[in-house]
Parts: sequence; structure tokens; C-alpha cells
Amino acid sequence: MSLSEDNKDLIRRFMAAFSAGDVTTVLAMMDDEATWWVAGTMPISGTYSKEAFAKLLAGIGDAVTGPILLTPKAFTAEGNRVAVETESLAHTKNGRTYNNFYHFLFEISDGKILRIKEYLDTMHTNAVFCTP
Repeated sequence: MSLSEDNKDLIRRFMAAFSAGDVTTVLAMMDDEATWWVAGTMPISGTYSKEAFAKLLAGIGDAVTGPILLTPKAFTAEGNRVAVETESLAHTKNGRTYNNFYHFLFEISDGKILRIKEYLDTMHTNAVFCTP
């Protein structure tokens, strides 16, 4: 396989682990210096270290009835970058449905995810996760 195909496969496996709620595997696939950036100005927007991202996942995990399912729709890969159009689905413990659409940009280094940029419908995310 080419580097681009290997990197797309890594992201497919990452999204499958995320969708299974396998946080240990998700974090293992990330470089120790990895960052995850979330677009917008909502309370969960910003840049997270790997450790801070793990805490964010735990908080979101406490709010949902099961893992957030990520369904990749289309991939574009070049060199160490993989862009993925993705749809999510989850249900919160307070009865809301989280169904969002994303554009993720992953940067990969030495077979590990180094950077993630998450572009999404921030109004929907804020309404579901950040609004009482």
C-alpha cells in the first residue's frame, strides 16, 4: 500500500475504535505530543493535548448512552495528511440526539496521529452538550 492508503487505513481504524468506545486504543493511536483542535467558540472549543483530550472524552462519555458513532463518508489523503468527511450519531442521557457532520483533518507522523482538526456544526454541538 502507498503511504496515503496506509494513513487512510489508520484513520479508519481510529474511527472504528472511537465508535466502539475503545478509548485505550484511540489514545494509543495518537502520538504522545498529539493535539486535538475543536472549531468554534463554544465551551469545548480549543486545542487539547492528548491528556486533556482523554479528559474531554470522559466528560462526553458521561453524557451519552453509548459511544459516539463516527461514520466516515469520504477520504482525501496526500502525504501525511488525511481529510475525512464524517457523520456522527449518539444519544444523550437527557434524551437529546447528537447527529453532526464534520470535516476532520488528521496529520500523521511515524504511524501515529499527531494533529487533529475538527470542523463541525458548533451550534448543534453546543445545543446538545453545552446547554442545560
